[in-house]
Parts: sequence; C-alpha cells; structure tokens
Amino acid sequence: MNATALYGWLAHGIVIGALVSLLPLGGQRRYLGMAAVPLAWFSGLAALLHGFVGIPSVTLLALATWQLAGRGPSPLGRRPAWLVIGIAAVFYPLALGLGPFDPYAIGYQPWPLLLAIGALAVMLLRYRREDWLLILSAGLAGYAGGLFANLWDALLDPLLVLAALAVVSRQFDGRRTAG
Repeated sequence: MNATALYGWLAHGIVIGALVSLLPLGGQRRYLGMAAVPLAWFSGLAALLHGFVGIPSVTLLALATWQLAGRGPSPLGRRPAWLVIGIAAVFYPLALGLGPFDPYAIGYQPWPLLLAIGALAVMLLRYRREDWLLILSAGLAGYAGGLFANLWDALLDPLLVLAALAVVSRQFDGRRTAG
C-alpha cells in the first residue's frame, strides 16, 4: 500500500467518524464519532468509501478532524460554504469538458493556481481567519509532500462540496422554520 492509498483509507475513517459525530446522539455523539473511526477502518467501510469516491482532500480531512475534536463551530460556515459551492459550480463542469479549457489541468503545473492561493491567503490573513490559513497550508503541504499529483485534489473534492451543500441547505431550512 503506497502513502496516498494509506492516507485515503485513514482520512475516510476520520470523515466517517465526523459524520457519526453529527448524528443527534446526545452528549455522547463526539465520543461515538471517535469510536467510529477505528470501526470504519477495520470493518472495511473506510476502504469502501475510499474506493467509491477516491482520495479525500486535505481540506475535508481538516474539517472532519475539527468536527471530531469539538473545537467550537466549524470553519465551514455560510460564506466559506458558498465559496466552495461557487468554485465547484465552475470547476467541475469545465473539468468534465463542458467549456473551452480544463481547469483541472492547471493543477499539474500549478503556478497560476498558487498565485491565486497566495492572494486568498493574504485576504484570509487580513480578515484574521487563521483556521482557514491552517487548512490551506495543510493542503499545500499535502501537495508538496507528494500525496497528491494535482493541487486541486488536495484542496477540493466532491464530499467537501456535499458538506458545503449541507451547510447551505441547513441555512435555508433554518430560515423556513423561523418564518
């Protein structure tokens, strides 16, 4: 098993544990989420998820770890969720060939993408979002360490987009029940 496959298997176990910790299980949900991590590894559920959706991004892993640690509200709030959805709405159709160029190819020679990430880092620093700076730097470290062949894979994945959609749909659900 190579390092990338091992990372994917371990990360999916943590993602499954984070999903369990989101269930309405009372005060024990965080502990049950932590107990679900090794259960997902050894039952084969993490390997199944890894085979189905591929390697999770470092961004998703960091958010799942944040959820399991119970360190306050998730960094994936309303605005970051809309940003992830907006990037995915442009990125995935173009990457599937529905446009004049493939943005996924930029991730293999990522100098333009690194410049955009640098500008994003300056903006995050200006708004004192150290949580997202840490997540962004972890994604860059995962790419630089060779876990990912493409920088996009370290930063964005379909499960992260689904998590962002869940955050946004919860926002609309809250508006509907309040009104």
